[in-house]
Amino acid sequence: MSLADQTLPLFGQMLGTLDGLLAKAAADPRGDSLLAERLADDMVPLATQIRFTCDQAVTGLKRITGLAFVSDEADDATIVAARQRITAARAWIAGIDPAALGADDAPIAFELPNGMGFAMTASQYVRDWTVPQFYFHLMAAYAILRSKGIPLGKADYVPFMMRYLKVPAPA
Repeated sequence: MSLADQTLPLFGQMLGTLDGLLAKAAADPRGDSLLAERLADDMVPLATQIRFTCDQAVTGLKRITGLAFVSDEADDATIVAARQRITAARAWIAGIDPAALGADDAPIAFELPNGMGFAMTASQYVRDWTVPQFYFHLMAAYAILRSKGIPLGKADYVPFMMRYLKVPAPA
């Protein structure tokens, strides 16, 4: 499976899921105050989980394509702004030519703010870093909203699966 197959549809549709989760949160009377909620004191709040989810997709693709994307490093203060961040990331991802992702064995090296550095191939980077980090922050956002009583279920997490729904033939 190519790097494009492993990333572009996954990030696009799951960022769509995140947008749908926030649409439900926007309907809640607590609205923007939900962005400050967190699962535990030592975890980042919902606003940061949203930013990190978008950043994992965008940064991952920037590293393996060399393409530019400018994102705000501050957390969004409103659900509207957070949804705009997601929309911008999805639009950028949708515009990537799959050929830009290059070879599976292209070298990727990066360093975290804490000084830890990693060196791996593009395929290893996608499989072992970008995708797991992306899902970690996406699931944390889902869990925060769910723990605050936003009515979410599995259908909200995988709404794109409806395109594969098989309707039984009438009896």
